[in-house]
Amino acid sequence: MSPSLICLCNPLLDIQATVNDDYLKKYNLNANDAVLLETGSTDPRFAIYEELPTFPDVKYVAGGAGQNTARGSAYVLGKGQVGYFGSVGEDKYSKKLLEENEAAGVISLYQVQKDISTGKCAALITGHNRSLVTDLGAANHFKPEHLDKHWDQVTGAKMFYIGGFHLTVSPDAIVKIGQHAKETGKPVVLNLSAPFIPQFFKDALVKVLPYVTIVVANESEAASYAEAFGLTCDKTDLVAIAKEIIGDSSEKKVVFTHGLEPTVLVTKDSDKSFPVKPLDSSKIVDTNGAGDAFAGGFMAGLVQGKSLEQSIDMGQWLAALSIQEVGPSYPKEKIEYA
Repeated sequence: MSPSLICLCNPLLDIQATVNDDYLKKYNLNANDAVLLETGSTDPRFAIYEELPTFPDVKYVAGGAGQNTARGSAYVLGKGQVGYFGSVGEDKYSKKLLEENEAAGVISLYQVQKDISTGKCAALITGHNRSLVTDLGAANHFKPEHLDKHWDQVTGAKMFYIGGFHLTVSPDAIVKIGQHAKETGKPVVLNLSAPFIPQFFKDALVKVLPYVTIVVANESEAASYAEAFGLTCDKTDLVAIAKEIIGDSSEKKVVFTHGLEPTVLVTKDSDKSFPVKPLDSSKIVDTNGAGDAFAGGFMAGLVQGKSLEQSIDMGQWLAALSIQEVGPSYPKEKIEYA
């Protein structure tokens, strides 16, 4: 049996633990840093990945934005309904990823690299702050040919979710999925994922957009798109930016999230906004991964045949559940959407 939803992005093992200021100083890090290590370098901060597992409150999460979304969708849809493509190393880190995905009900369709380590993100928590240290490792080495080995999973799926970070790795793999989706009338959802994607990977984005039926992004990614593509509209006018993305297409749609501001849905002929339901601040534990959780709920709704409006509501619901957990996680006990 094939999964209903196929996701493609860059898998990372998130290793998170509480540290003190001295630990951050030891590695010349700030409380809210985001540092990308050069794979294969002698950067002393690689030692963090060996040290964090010895901390008493260490927690492992199958990370990477698209993988967070896959687990969110699986939380709603159940075991075996979500498949995830990405590239990992043959090491202890990928074993952890496999365990996390299996526990979440996600089918891991990894390409395994023999001589490159699995991508990792160390989250060093101090109070409400988190300093992120990332090594992309094997995630950078996904090849389109790997899809051929599991093509029955691709053809059996109802729809596809692409994390924008994969535009930095293999646009050709996205196009390969997109061509199948276009031929069979299946939706392809692309999340822009980060402001630097439209800014520095515009050519890759232009290459895959013709195959995308729904674009998901937040307000900063929307502004980055507007700047990268030279749009003359106000960079804060989400509806105007969405209309530019849609162009003359009657099929393409855009969903823009905006933190606590209303979520915006734009089609060629209409635009609607959906207020975010308030959550008591005392219940908020960690907003990391809230956007991925929204995407997870949104995709689950679409797979279940819900309307765009209902799917957005489900996305907001799952995001609210996620921010009451540590990291991009979901409640251990299943809570049903109502």
